[in-house]
Amino acid sequence: MEQQIVNLAIVFSATYLPFLVFLGIMGWFVLNLRRRIFWELAGAAILSRLVITELIRLLWHRARPFVELGFRPLVEHSASASFPSGHAAFFFALSAVVFSHDKKAGILFFLFSGIIGAARVFSGIHWPSDVLGGVVIGIGSALIVMYFLKNRKI
Repeated sequence: MEQQIVNLAIVFSATYLPFLVFLGIMGWFVLNLRRRIFWELAGAAILSRLVITELIRLLWHRARPFVELGFRPLVEHSASASFPSGHAAFFFALSAVVFSHDKKAGILFFLFSGIIGAARVFSGIHWPSDVLGGVVIGIGSALIVMYFLKNRKI
């Protein structure tokens, strides 16, 4: 019984929590509606998830844990490349932008992003280093985008 509850928490955190966190970040954005924040969030998300993560996956295929170790993951997933975690890259990029404008909300979103990353490891679809790589890519992407937009009139 206890294992079923833990598994349900992992599945929820890996599958559904990302939607709630994204809605939370969008809600925070609406409350802090500024053009600069929009471009920082969009730029960091695109650079981290759609550019850097996909470029790495194109150049280097790392098997997911459930493929390499031959077990059924808690969360259904294709056998696509594992490194880096796109979820970690995306959510840590957004969290870093939020943190740069609102420390309390940023810490909360970093916490939830960490829970998502951990759940994806515990569910068997990522290695811990996949998530760590995604964290570095996400925060790094946010810093790059914010640096380039810093003195721009947008």
